[in-house]
Amino acid sequence: MDKSIIVNQTRQWVEEVIVGFNFCPFAKPVVDVDGVAYEVITEASLESCLEGLAEQLEKLQHQPEIETCLVIFPVGYDAFDQYLDLLEWSEALIKDMGYEGEFQLASFHPDYCFEGAELDDAANYTNRSPYPMLHLIREKSIEIALKTVKEPEKIPLRNIEFAREKGQVEMAKNLAKCLK
Repeated sequence: MDKSIIVNQTRQWVEEVIVGFNFCPFAKPVVDVDGVAYEVITEASLESCLEGLAEQLEKLQHQPEIETCLVIFPVGYDAFDQYLDLLEWSEALIKDMGYEGEFQLASFHPDYCFEGAELDDAANYTNRSPYPMLHLIREKSIEIALKTVKEPEKIPLRNIEFAREKGQVEMAKNLAKCLK
């Protein structure tokens, strides 16, 4: 498993899907200044994944020049339900490490499906990614960024509408293109 390929594919997804479709209006400035760290954890055990996540939280804590971090789990979390367990444990880890209120998680998975949505709903592609991953975000940065966007509460609805207008087939093609 070549970590550099995984990072390059993820970086392409961030640039072409997240920034390109403006799913996160706060992402472009961070990407433009190379403020995104990418960490690939190739161990499948929950313990190893949580240890890797803890290391990235500490890294963010001590390196303020890194704005945000995508922690990528290419092994062991292909099943969305299993990934949701990792997400739950990861949220608990943030609390246990005393980082609640300082960092939060955003979740992305190749088979992401919003609760109550059909699996083939194009809206799910707003959170579908090339690999299972967790996005570590500084809450302070979110607070600052939210002040720069008019009606930020409408971002998720706009993203869902956009994805549905593009359609499931087109959204799937855009995601698949990042894996080539």
